[in-house]
Amino acid sequence: MSRPFLSTHEKAFKINLDRGTYGAFAEIGAGQEVARWFFRVGGASGTVAKTISAYDMTVSDAIYGASDRYVSRQRLHGMLVYEYDLQAGRLATQRGASTRFFVFADTVAARSYSRHEDWHGWMGVRFQTRPLAEPCEIIIHVRMHDRENVQQQEALGIMGVNLVYAALHLHADPGELLASLLDNLGSDRVEVDMVRFAGPDFAGVDNRLMALGLVQRGLTSAAMFQADGEVVQAAEVLYKKPILVARGRFRPVTRAAVDLLERGRQAFLRDEPGVPREHLVTVLEITLKNLAQGGVIDPQDFLDRVDVIGALGHPVLVSDYGEFHRLAAYLFAHSRQPIAIVMGAPTLHELFEEHYYADLDGGILESFGRLFKNDLRLYVYPYQRPDTDPVLTLDTVEVAPHLIHLMRYLRENGFIRPLREYDAGCLPLYSDVVLERLQAGDPSWEQMVPPAVGRLIKERRFFGYRPE
Repeated sequence: MSRPFLSTHEKAFKINLDRGTYGAFAEIGAGQEVARWFFRVGGASGTVAKTISAYDMTVSDAIYGASDRYVSRQRLHGMLVYEYDLQAGRLATQRGASTRFFVFADTVAARSYSRHEDWHGWMGVRFQTRPLAEPCEIIIHVRMHDRENVQQQEALGIMGVNLVYAALHLHADPGELLASLLDNLGSDRVEVDMVRFAGPDFAGVDNRLMALGLVQRGLTSAAMFQADGEVVQAAEVLYKKPILVARGRFRPVTRAAVDLLERGRQAFLRDEPGVPREHLVTVLEITLKNLAQGGVIDPQDFLDRVDVIGALGHPVLVSDYGEFHRLAAYLFAHSRQPIAIVMGAPTLHELFEEHYYADLDGGILESFGRLFKNDLRLYVYPYQRPDTDPVLTLDTVEVAPHLIHLMRYLRENGFIRPLREYDAGCLPLYSDVVLERLQAGDPSWEQMVPPAVGRLIKERRFFGYRPE
């Protein structure tokens, strides 16, 4: 049975009528847009213990402690903890046994006289699911796409009410909770590109699956988490950093994939001598298409893949970017440092297939214009399958005759570059071959993957592995 769809007014009013729920609102950056809803619908005296807007940085620091950035996860978390502890400390004796306490907070950079782009904010709610319980917490990162400040404020107010209502009434079903965040809104107005659940009632929630859910449900086009599984907002990892990206299925990660990454990294650092080695961020991307098997994404299979990627120490990007120019736009939004994508020769061949760009007025030229506009480059790794076939390299990739000059132009200007150094023994070691042998009980698969990946597969019995 699907949940009933409620307007923003109905959600706020329902919370106001719940005498067992009491909370505070702390909002910085775009007015008290969320608290205003609860006053507007009536009955706020039963819900709102306090509202505060600490706009001045000195005042904000005096309350919540100093912060390097005021629109950040760290600032939001400090607001939530401080306000929740303050409220619980003041009201626990009087109301604690019969009341679920909550605190909503946000810190937002909306459109202003001085800010004309990159409109985003952090929102969160710290709350009890029942009286006297330890608090849980939900944090989200929101990007705003409306062009006017008034529209952004309106969207923030609706999103905040959605989050408070979801925390109080939908916390038992995190999937439905995610879906409800866009109620009375649309992805053309806002996107949620990061969510993190914490607390005793969410002990069984894997935030990596929640990140995947954001992309699957259309709340965002891409979500990211670190090698250790910690979900992050992309700017926390990519902001002003040189970036190397590899796309794949990684089912599982093979020695060929590792060699591709390492050769691409070596070429990148050689071509960009000014880039400090330790600043380069290497990201492995999995698209929804590469995750799906028979049109369905298996959550456990997804976790198996990201665990083996994590064993190699790389962050993971999950996206619905079928076209590389969309991936490039995402990277450009977070960094103006050198960016490169490393791919196998067959993927480059697909990149020149014009039918992929039928929805663009400018076709393949428009796509390539978007892809390479900030000097992004592609590194092309050789391909051989089976090992008796000739090795396919950038030099032997065939494109349509009328695109030969385009290929030549991109090569001559350094947008597409070959990886001429590689381990020839890795070329035929592709994931579907590894998977076939693994599931058939052929022990030779272990020699086709990095040792850390092999150990993890055997320890946790990933991808259908069964001991002999």
